[in-house]
Amino acid sequence: MDIKDAIQLITHPEFSTQSKKVWIDLGCGTGTFTLALASILEEESTIYAFDLNGSALKQIPFTYKKVNIEKLVIDFISTDLPIHQINGVLMANSLNYVKDKEGFLKNLKSHLTKDACFLITEYDSDASNTWVPYPINFQSLKELFSKSGYKNITKLNSRPSVYGNRQMYAALIEP
Repeated sequence: MDIKDAIQLITHPEFSTQSKKVWIDLGCGTGTFTLALASILEEESTIYAFDLNGSALKQIPFTYKKVNIEKLVIDFISTDLPIHQINGVLMANSLNYVKDKEGFLKNLKSHLTKDACFLITEYDSDASNTWVPYPINFQSLKELFSKSGYKNITKLNSRPSVYGNRQMYAALIEP
């Protein structure tokens, strides 16, 4: 998937990034969705891009479309995050690596502002494999975030995956 495709997946009339200036991208890889998010954020926003792979992080620029990108090599699942007062969380195909999703969200909540949102992309499937160990389809995502106290869970868009016969979806989760 390229940046243009990623932008199309996460863009929706109901999704506004206005006044959401501090974001984290958990499991950002080489930054396709990091840059897609930067393309729709207000200028002078900041994205903290976290990944275990330092080589992948090196492929992400420090600024994109006048958005600052801070890169950190970190295991976002087992490490307490060094950032607080976060307005938005991007997880593009990375929530499927989290086994204890409820516990993860509970720990993450202490880092977020009261009005923080989540932008999630995942495969709309329950079938695990080597690359998607703990999958979460959209219905399961809705149930997970509802249990965690979120009221507005919207599927923004979906598209066929290039891997196998599956759909990918983007979802916006707000308090």
